Amino acid sequence: MMTTLVLILFMVGWYIRAAVGPLVIGALLAYVLNPVKNLLAERARLSHSLSATTVLIIAFGLLAALSAFILPALVKEFQFLVQDLERVVTPVTEFLARPILLFEYEFYLGSLIPDPALWISESAQRITENAFHLIEVITENLLWLLVTFVTMYYLLRDWSRLRDWLLSLPPKPYQPDINRIYQEIRQIWRGYLRGNIALMTVVGIVFTIAWLALGVPGALILGTIAGLLTIIPDLGPAIAALLAAIVAFIEGSTYLPLSNFWFAVLVLGVYLGLINIKNLWLRPRIFGRSVHMHEGIVFIAIIIAVLIGGILGALIIIPVLASAGIIGRYIYNRALGLPPWPDIPSYITSE
Repeated sequence: MMTTLVLILFMVGWYIRAAVGPLVIGALLAYVLNPVKNLLAERARLSHSLSATTVLIIAFGLLAALSAFILPALVKEFQFLVQDLERVVTPVTEFLARPILLFEYEFYLGSLIPDPALWISESAQRITENAFHLIEVITENLLWLLVTFVTMYYLLRDWSRLRDWLLSLPPKPYQPDINRIYQEIRQIWRGYLRGNIALMTVVGIVFTIAWLALGVPGALILGTIAGLLTIIPDLGPAIAALLAAIVAFIEGSTYLPLSNFWFAVLVLGVYLGLINIKNLWLRPRIFGRSVHMHEGIVFIAIIIAVLIGGILGALIIIPVLASAGIIGRYIYNRALGLPPWPDIPSYITSE
């Protein structure tokens, strides 16, 4: 019975795989906001529908206020960063046009690497030529965004009833086991999501302060990027550090008397020091009690998830694997006639 149910769920998931991303994002946002909704419903004695609507209005209001406060500074720094990168295009083009002598042979790097100015021009031309396709893609993404918001709203409003209905579907002898599985999976996702929010905040603040202390141009936006990309374990901070190193190599420090090359090396060194503190001390303390997985497995799983499912896959792969481990352990124990929960005596689970 359990195997048949798992197969049916797998086939349904494969059929609606295009909608998995928006549905998962909506579910994650609803899960994050659900405690606020429950608190509002209990304290203000509002209905679930009104509480969900109020929470969404407050959340969007706070997001708009935060954007109005932070976005202008981020846009300004981003414009400075783009202007700096544009100034680099000309010397890079000139460097690529110079011949390199190697054993009396001349090599031109420009023949191996696309001309940056030409690449930018061709990219702009392709965007113009594919304007209709771009509009179609934007429209499709807006529709998926609508699906995300609708999913978030209805899960906020009706999750308790939907959960009770789903838990009542299996035959009664299996319902206690299904409820136990649900509770364990819930603990995994709760710890993972709350831990990520805390980790993103800490990493964003620490790297912003570090880049400001070193004099990295665009420190605020680079620190913010580092915090946001922390949600992709291991891979995200590495991407943010590479971006900061590129900026350091191109621009140099605003006040440190170092060459651009050694300044980029210093930025990478500071990143390695801070990220190891996060990996060896901070992250294990946050996730150690909720998701018990080896760091090597986590890293490999994230790389595979990025290649197959993109950023969303990397975002959910860890709790998904941990949840699959709980379900797999239960099925394995049941198939061998063992107690499904090793921490509970068999005479209790058999009743």
